[in-house]
Amino acid sequence: MWDELVGQHRVADHLAAAVRRGAVSHAYLFVGPAGAGKKSTARALACAILCDDDACGACAVCRRVKRDSHPDVRVVAPEGAATYMVEQVREIIRDVNLSPIEADRKIYIVESADAFNDGSANAFLKTLEEPPDNVIIILLSTTYDGVLPTIASRCQIVRFRRMAPDDAVRLLRERTGAGETEALTALAATGGVLVRAREFLESPPRRAARDRMLQTLKDLTVSDEHDVLQAARTLLGAVKAPLDELKAVHSEEARERADFLGSKGLKALEERQKRQLTAREREGVSEVLNIAESWLRDCLVMSQGLDDLVVNRDEMDAMEEIAAIITPAAAARALSAVKVTRSRISYNVSPQLAVEAMLFDIREVLRCPR
Repeated sequence: MWDELVGQHRVADHLAAAVRRGAVSHAYLFVGPAGAGKKSTARALACAILCDDDACGACAVCRRVKRDSHPDVRVVAPEGAATYMVEQVREIIRDVNLSPIEADRKIYIVESADAFNDGSANAFLKTLEEPPDNVIIILLSTTYDGVLPTIASRCQIVRFRRMAPDDAVRLLRERTGAGETEALTALAATGGVLVRAREFLESPPRRAARDRMLQTLKDLTVSDEHDVLQAARTLLGAVKAPLDELKAVHSEEARERADFLGSKGLKALEERQKRQLTAREREGVSEVLNIAESWLRDCLVMSQGLDDLVVNRDEMDAMEEIAAIITPAAAARALSAVKVTRSRISYNVSPQLAVEAMLFDIREVLRCPR
């Protein structure tokens, strides 16, 4: 698992050494840009703590940690409108004080540490400062300044560096055998996250969702209102298609553990699995938004004669017509529509409604690209 952490050898060596010395902190704050590998590193640390073979990456424990299905490794994301709610934090605290189910330790990977407000942070501080001896809490954030000082001061800070785009493309090609164009499009779809880009290349449903997003964009100038609404429904259907595999994994896990957990434990497992599906669906929506954003940006750079900066090189022929007439101001309006959609979804607006509104806004720009 440590070997898979590309571009973060300093961080990997530091954490691996802490595990070997038995000096793992009770709380970490991983800080770094999107795509730097913070969540992958948190999973690697969890594997190193729970695996009997130094985070081998191949055993049942490591496989379950990697797919977020280990009962003693919980991934947490804000359930409120872009913030952690006090009741959610209280539920985490109750869970923290329960004994591990299988292992002798429990690990909590807390995404978006900058999403704690004063109320939820105050509820969490005592647990963060003095969790049970068998609990490790790993918080993730893109910036240090965005995290409340009361939260950050109780954690050991681990900083991640941004990977150079050329290095990411090279490493992805080495690990997958993909061509340069495939690597570029996979990284664009996944926000530059190498691990997710690799998974994207290996997932026909996720690549099909990219094709659907690109086809929708190309058709917008000739689409009427009904076409746009239908396109949004079809696109969201494509986003949900990759979840079928995860649902199958969840069903198998529930069958394997039914006798061990009992009815109460199974209910808790089902709730956790439901949260995972919701999180994965949001990741899928984020991917198609990334794809739309990269396509619009490509149209912009082509309009300025900067074809060497194009990411979606397999779509250049289709983008030439838009690039010939779009202005920087129009491209900025279309890109803003994608940004607004991300914000709306983060505030729990229905992805269906948010994507529909985005497509109408982009259609307006593409019909009058001045």
